[in-house]
Formats: sequence, C-alpha cells, structure tokens
Amino acid sequence: MDFIRQLGIRESQHGVSTGTQWLGSKGPVIESYSPVDGSLIGAVVSADKAAYDTVVTRAMEAFPVWRMWPAPKRGEIVRQVGEALRRKKEDLGRLVSYEMGKSLQEGLGEVQEMIDICDFAVGLSRQLYGLTMHSERPAHRMYEQWHPLGAVGIISAFNFPVAVWSWNSALAWVCGNVTIWKPSEKTPLCGIAVQHIIAEVFAANQVPEGVCCLVQGARETGEWISHDTRIALVSATGSTRMGKALGAAVAARMGKSILELGGNNAIILSQHADLDMALIGCVFGAVGTAGQRCTTTRRLVIHEAVYETFKERLVKAYTQLRIGNPLDTANHVGPLIDKDAVQNYLAAIAQCRQQGGRFAVEGKVLEGKGYESGCYVQPCIAEADNEMAIVQHETFAPILYLMRYTTMEEAIALQNGVPQGLSSSIMTLNMREAEQFLSHAGSDCGIANVNIGTSGAEIGGAFGGEKETGGGRESGSDAWKAYMRRQTNTINWSDRLPLAQGISFDL
Repeated sequence: MDFIRQLGIRESQHGVSTGTQWLGSKGPVIESYSPVDGSLIGAVVSADKAAYDTVVTRAMEAFPVWRMWPAPKRGEIVRQVGEALRRKKEDLGRLVSYEMGKSLQEGLGEVQEMIDICDFAVGLSRQLYGLTMHSERPAHRMYEQWHPLGAVGIISAFNFPVAVWSWNSALAWVCGNVTIWKPSEKTPLCGIAVQHIIAEVFAANQVPEGVCCLVQGARETGEWISHDTRIALVSATGSTRMGKALGAAVAARMGKSILELGGNNAIILSQHADLDMALIGCVFGAVGTAGQRCTTTRRLVIHEAVYETFKERLVKAYTQLRIGNPLDTANHVGPLIDKDAVQNYLAAIAQCRQQGGRFAVEGKVLEGKGYESGCYVQPCIAEADNEMAIVQHETFAPILYLMRYTTMEEAIALQNGVPQGLSSSIMTLNMREAEQFLSHAGSDCGIANVNIGTSGAEIGGAFGGEKETGGGRESGSDAWKAYMRRQTNTINWSDRLPLAQGISFDL
C-alpha cells in the first residue's frame, strides 16, 4: 500500500532509535498483523537490554545540551514537527486505521490531535510561568521557577498509537526534557513511522542525538523503563492492572509517574434531555473505535420516564451501524485489535448473561466476506445492574450496559459507583441538573461533560481521571508542570542577614 511505503516502513526493520540513528538489536521480532484483513504488514526487531541501555545513555548525554536550548527555540522544533505531521497526515492516518483498526476518520483525527498538541506546545514554550511572592524579610525577593526533569519514559497503548505519545513528547520537549518511547507491541509500525517523521525534522535542525528515542518491545521493555533510576518520569497508558504494577515500581525508586488507566464511563440521560442529540453522543461514545477507547461510554443511566423510548431508539440505531473495513469511510465500526480482544468480548457477554443481564442487541463475532480477520464483532446492548461484577469491570469492546434511575441523586450514585473515574457526561436541558452534576456532590471523574459524550477530549484541557484511572494529567491546561520540577528561590539584596519568623541568631 502506498501510504505504508510513503512513511518509510519496510517489511522488516529495527525498532530501536536514538533520534536519527537506528541501532542494531537482538530482541524478539514483533510481527504486526492488520485486524482489518489479517495481513502481515511488517516485522520489527525489538530492543534487547544492551540496545535499551545504549538508548538511555544517549538520552542522558543529550539532556544537558537540550535543556540549555532556549525554550522558544525548542518550541520552534516542535512547530516544525507539527508542520511535518500536517504533510504526512493522510498517510499516517491511514496507517493508524489499518494497523489499529479504528475508522479512517478517527485515524485522521488522531493525527490532528498530534498537530494540535504541537501548536499548543509552541505557545507554551514562551510561557512556562513561575510566580513571585512577597517575602516577610525586608530587602528580599522570593519567586519560583520550573526546571526540566531529565529523561521522560512514555509507554503508550494500542488504541491511540500515536496521539498519546505526542501529548507527552511535545510538552516534555518544550520543557527541556528528552523522551524515550515504548509504543504498544500491537501497533509497532505506527511508532516506526512517527520516528521517521521526527528524524527528518531533528536532523535538519541539528537537534542533539538522544532527545527523541524509540525502544520497541513488550512487557519486559516496559519493566526496564519503570525500574530505571535514570528515567525521572514515566508516563504510561494502559490497564489499571498494569498501572498498579508500574506505579509501585516507579514509586519504589522515588520516581514520578503519570498514569492514564482504565475507564468505566457513564452518560446520565435525563428526562429533560434532547433525545435526538443524546442519541448521537451515546451511540458514538459506545461504538467509536469499536469500544476501545479509555473514554468509551460503557454505561447508560436513563431516567425511568424515557427509558423505554430511548432504548427503542438506541436499538434501532444499532441496526443501522455499518461494520467493516475502517478505510472505507462509509463504515462506522472497524475491528477489534486482535483475536484476544474478541475472546475478552465473548467472555464478557457470557459473564453478563450468567450475572442476570438481558440483551437488547445481541453480540456476536461477524463472519463472511470482509470479516476474514476474525476481529469484527457486533456492538451489543445489555440491560444490567450497576453492581454486577462484569459491569464494574472495564471490557475493551463495544458492550453498552443500560440501567434506570428515578432521582438525580440516584443517577449520580450509579455514575460514581465503579472503581474507575475517568470520564462522565449528563444529557439534560435542565440547568439545575447540569450544575448538580458538576458540583462537589456530582461526578467524581476527572472529566465531566454536559450535553456531549464521554469521548472526544480537546487538547486545551488537561486529560486524566481519578480513583483506579490513575490520577495523572496530560495534554492541556497546566499539565506541563508534571514534566518539570518546581524550585523556590529567595534572594537577599540587603547588607544584613535577617532570619525568617523573626528568629534572632547573633554571633
């Protein structure tokens, strides 16, 4: 396919890079099969320990040089990265769609997120503000400033194979850090393609080798990063199980971490909602990316007065979904990432039945022409109780659970009544309900929306959640502070040395 060739991807390649240089390695070979048609796209040689150590050493050598580049100059490099991504948007978006399985529109949208965060980071490079404070001592000045941390490890997931890396990298770079990226082993070629794009920009601007590093690998590579004392911050996206293990390992060495973990997101559908608008948000939230977003709508909490009406409309909408090759823009839903994901989907359906769930739209694996990869499934809808074990669990598949409520207090309790706390929404035209949902007594999630769905976060806002979602923040607002260390400074410009708190110490 032309877009694969245009991105510099070969049938077999090394997956370890220090920026513009690719390193030899003897790690396991990772083969990438497209869930779209089951084809082998390419193979990548992952990092062995020696290659990994070489990468980290290069990164640590580059850091003292890179941090001394003025922040606006670092921002100029990120601006050029954004321009390179604009030129490659179509090809990279197609690769994301083909290797991961999301619709082409979503693949292109993911690359647009990369472009947007570059634009955001360019502006940020001329800010990175500290504060000034008044000292209690005469002729003293107090202020705080922010310094780069050093090496930032980025462990990204398959569902957003390039965007989440860019959220971290663009901010880390303008803050003066160097980055070491381990892409998902399920989407290794997206990492290869991005590294080629970055390498062209970095080479043209003589950026120090080691500022942008790539280490392909599986779980073991992630463990090297989490235990490596040379890496100041580890930003990881994945399951709650993974995050607990990684967070403990990083904390044990007193490192810093940003964890973007599981979501079990709900939309509250009020009797005061615009049902036409709500239908679009609920369906896309539930089936977009075939249910493989951390912000996917997994639970729909519907007021009893509109429950049956909306359920009927939802079922009808599901019968109109077009499921197939995601590169065909006429299709709404592509495949799951692989057959393991299909088995998890089937297991969740079986557990839902065993625990008392009733299916309004049945789930199944699709077969026949166009579905040869075995990764296409029917998005399904189950009526369920919030307390059911399977409902409390995040299944990365298009399974939507419906439940009723009577009062807004009950609805909010259902929304909050899961271990995860990423994204949440309410559909209502009632101002009091909206404000209650957004109040201290409302949603306990890191993201709370009114009259939009649970997915589709914008770059300008900080992204992240609470509880078992991890508690970290990426992307916009002041998330940049996580990539820097704060320092408080006091300058005495008098000819005396007064002590704080009025303490007297005479010699």
